[in-house]
Amino acid sequence: MREQRLLGLNGDEAAAYAIKQVNPDVVAAYPITPQTIIVERFSEYVADGLVDTEFVAVESEHSAMSCCIGAAAAGARAFTATAANGLALMWEMLYIAASLRLPIVMAVVNRALSAPINIHNDHSDSMGARDSGWIQIYCENSQEVYDACVEAWRIGEHLDVQLPVMVCLDGFTLSHTMENVQTLSDEAVREFVGERPYIKVQGHLGEAEFRLDPENPLTMGPLDLYDFYFEHKMHQVEAMEKALKAMPQVDEEYAELSGRGYQLLHPYEMEDAEVALIGLGSTMGTVRYVVDRLRRRGVKAGMMKMRVFRPFPAEQLIELLKDVEVVGVLDKAMSFGAPGGPLYEELRTIFYDAGRQPLIVDYVYGLGGRDTPPRLIEEAFEGLMEAKRRGEVVERLNFLGVRW
Repeated sequence: MREQRLLGLNGDEAAAYAIKQVNPDVVAAYPITPQTIIVERFSEYVADGLVDTEFVAVESEHSAMSCCIGAAAAGARAFTATAANGLALMWEMLYIAASLRLPIVMAVVNRALSAPINIHNDHSDSMGARDSGWIQIYCENSQEVYDACVEAWRIGEHLDVQLPVMVCLDGFTLSHTMENVQTLSDEAVREFVGERPYIKVQGHLGEAEFRLDPENPLTMGPLDLYDFYFEHKMHQVEAMEKALKAMPQVDEEYAELSGRGYQLLHPYEMEDAEVALIGLGSTMGTVRYVVDRLRRRGVKAGMMKMRVFRPFPAEQLIELLKDVEVVGVLDKAMSFGAPGGPLYEELRTIFYDAGRQPLIVDYVYGLGGRDTPPRLIEEAFEGLMEAKRRGEVVERLNFLGVRW
């Protein structure tokens, strides 16, 4: 394990500091609350000569992702950051980045989508992009933000993967809250990240690296109609499947370097749990606190923190949750007109033909930054215990903390 330095950083600063250490070739920047601190801090690193990065101040988030796509296609390492309406504005380009298999890294500081205008946290922005082909990592605290912003490059650039990566952190809850963050040296980070690798493809003049190079011309993103489009989408399907195997490998290497181990899923008190909550992001720290409190009262409660939402770790979830009697899903996003939130629907789906399955209850919470204190988490657990006593779920879709 390498020597580390303890810094006081908020989530945005942790992201910026990690990206500074990676020293990418291009950063495309456009400000939006609560992401702005990331590109502000990075611009200071550029001004102070601490990085060699080409810092491009663009006129919109659509342009920011377009800039990253052009840079990454030419072989550069490219980074940007955004939130909420900014992510929505670059929607078209998200799909292009993933379809072109460009390992761009982007920090998404989760914020509610308008309207009404709201600058606080929920997951409606990144959940809306869940089918765009990006890997999605969700962070509980600023330490995880820092570590994910280092690991993301190795994950996205893995030769079996070659996909863009979103590092998601809760707006204001993490982005503007200072915490202790253990940081590696610049040298250790750059050694871990290494040089960007390229897959080999058949270019116009023979085998070539998959990047735009005048000496070895190839075509990227051409018109692709019904004769080949479907097959090219299957390449993305395969890449996501391979990411499920590649990510634990990168996590293991990073654990040897930093002493901090990560997995696709982080179970807590699940060995004998009869009821459990599953969710994403900073709220899972509150859930852990409530689980400890319930355990002291004799309740066999547990929790499952999902660090990775895309690719969806279906087999691992089935194995870890199959013996739990009732599972509550914490959805910090609404799926209007659907039976439940995004995480709930996917969890229900994977258990449809899994044999033994738990009762599953959905709790939509925290929309627009609504506070979710321990008493609301306890309320959710009380609902799970009531379903356990009844042996059935009465209300599958519930709303925590809403005023009726």
